[in-house]
Parts: sequence; C-alpha cells; structure tokens
Amino acid sequence: MTREALDLTAVLRPRLPSPLQPAEDERFARRGVRLLLKRDDLIHPDLPGNKWRKLALNLRAAAGRPVLTFGGAYSNHLRATAAAGRLLGFPTIGVVRGDELAARPLNPSLARCARDGMRLVFVDRAAYRAKDDPQVLAGILRRAEAGDAYVVPEGGSNALAARGCAELGRELHCLADVVGVACGTGGTLAGLAAGLGEGGRALGFPVLKGGFLTEAVRSLQTEAFGGPAGHWSLDERFHCGGYARTTPELDAFAADFESRHRLPVERVYVAKMLLGLTTLAEEGAFARGTTVVAVITGHEDVGGRPKAR
Repeated sequence: MTREALDLTAVLRPRLPSPLQPAEDERFARRGVRLLLKRDDLIHPDLPGNKWRKLALNLRAAAGRPVLTFGGAYSNHLRATAAAGRLLGFPTIGVVRGDELAARPLNPSLARCARDGMRLVFVDRAAYRAKDDPQVLAGILRRAEAGDAYVVPEGGSNALAARGCAELGRELHCLADVVGVACGTGGTLAGLAAGLGEGGRALGFPVLKGGFLTEAVRSLQTEAFGGPAGHWSLDERFHCGGYARTTPELDAFAADFESRHRLPVERVYVAKMLLGLTTLAEEGAFARGTTVVAVITGHEDVGGRPKAR
C-alpha cells in the first residue's frame, strides 16, 4: 500500500498482497487457458476484497472524522464501513435506502452494522436516488446531524477508491493476460485497469442492469488518474436479472464451482463473474496460452442468499 495507508495497515494488518491460487478447471484447460483465483476475500475478515482496497485511502483522508456513507438493506459496503469504525474507533453513519425499513426489525446485515456502532438513517427512495444532488445531500446531512462527516459514496467508489484498487492491478502486473472482476459501481474496475498497465486487460461483469457503468468507469478514471487508464471492457450478459437476483442456472453453476474448487462462492457478485469467465472460455473468447485471473472480491452475504427472479 501507499504511505497514506500505512497507519491503517499497522492496526488492521491486512493480508497483502492477497494470495494468487491456481484453479484446475477442464472448461478452461481444454481451451489451453490457465485459470487463477486472486483471493482478495482473504485480505481481512471484516474488510474483505475490494472493501479494503476502496476504503483504505478514504479512511486515511477522513482522519478520524465521522464517516457517512450509503447503501441498501443488505449492503456489503455499509457492513465493511461499520466494521472499520469499530476496529479503528471512529463514528460511522449509514444512510439506508428505504424509509419504510425504519419501522421494521433490522435484518441480519443492518443488525451487524448497528452492533458495530453504525448509526442508521433511513431515507425515502426518491431522496436516495437524488443523493448526488448537492442540495439533497445537504438535507440528508442535516437530518443525520452529520455536517462534519466525511462522505463516502454508495459502494465506496470515488477517486481515492479507484487509486486504492489500482494496487490490485499492480499485484497482477505481468502475471495475468485477462483479469475478471464483478462490478457494482465501477471503482474496482477503474483502478484495476489502471494498475494492470500495458499487456493486461481488465474485464468487468456488471451485477446490475442498465448499461450505465461504461460512463461511470470513465468518469472515475478521469477523476483519479486524469484520463483513461489501461485496457478494460464490460460484458453485460451475466447480471441474472439485476442486483441481488439470481437464477436456478446461476445457483447450479455456483454450487458446481464450489464442489470443484472447494471455494465458497458469494452469489451477488462473485458467482456472476465466474459464470461470465467460464462462459467466455467455453465460447473460445480467450486465445490458447492465455492466463485468466478471477478476482474473488468477497464472501457470502450476511442474511442469506439473494432471491431468484
């Protein structure tokens, strides 16, 4: 990590670089393709994968101030931010999409956030969608009584997050021809591509519908690196109906991958990325001799698996 994050590493002791493990899989091997697993899920038990990489520089910039961030009812990002606050001793505020949830018992994910000391603020969905508007954000900050808070966007994706994720690319430089990663808000892909540099290609698999990530990644790279960085592309075919949705086919694939490789496969993000890479291999999209790395960004969600569509 950079000097800016050294104080965090001393306290949290992340496992960096994360392990890079071979995965013998005939669906790749018969095409002459080598598959490796980048085990970012092993970086830290409470801040696994891209959560550590996105948050580290943001937490350093917050310098102990309260951190306010956003997420849905099952947000991995909210849980990681709450855990960081507990471990490092700073206040956290989670702005949760859906004011109707305030009257309901907390689900296991939000209950974990609360146990870690996060103060939860529930806002209506219209305000949540408009949270990037400065006036709407100012209103949310007033309601949360958090005018002095350091604000981290939904999913943790901003310029500092992209710079943190560039370390992932640097760890894989000259070790991979293609690196696959699941995408929610685009920060991991933006940084990964920049860190890989010449000779490597980052391939993102969006877990949401909408086709909005191309512009989001471009914007993040401009903000973080001053312009386009690295070689990257998106494959939009594997969202399985949208965020936190799955299909019987995806569940069957994930269960089979778990059996083959003795690896728990998180369904919201990781399973869709692995399905995408495997499908591309079987389609002959990778030339013989290609080394493909699958980034395992996290472990199974608290509160159960996503619903089928």
